[in-house]
Amino acid sequence: MWFVFALGSALFAALTSILAKIGIEGVNSTLATAIRTAVVLVMSWGMVFLIGAQNGLPDISRRSWLFLLLSGLATGASWLCYYRALQIGEACKVVPIDKLSVVITLVLAFIVLREPFTAKSLIGCALITAGTLFMVL
Repeated sequence: MWFVFALGSALFAALTSILAKIGIEGVNSTLATAIRTAVVLVMSWGMVFLIGAQNGLPDISRRSWLFLLLSGLATGASWLCYYRALQIGEACKVVPIDKLSVVITLVLAFIVLREPFTAKSLIGCALITAGTLFMVL
């Protein structure tokens, strides 16, 4: 089931890029990010209440709160950079560079989370990096 959700994520991320590039025309990128964030906030909390997940709030540990807050800050920084890049650059170049996050995530997962980094991972990272450079240059 994770694969279906991962494909959904890729599809919606692609739509996000195209819709954002169209919608950001003539709009300050920071303002556009705030509007997008407000929509995501309403949608996320709507789903929380729809499925009754709000009951789990008291069970969240301090450690989880800390890392979820840090993740939120990283997401905000990412979105601000992404929208600014989309505003001043071409989507066909911005998006591949943004997707280098896959390579960075695999390296960080190896360093921070001690997840395995196999020959297959190394080759995949090299191919993603080469493909990104090929598309952008």
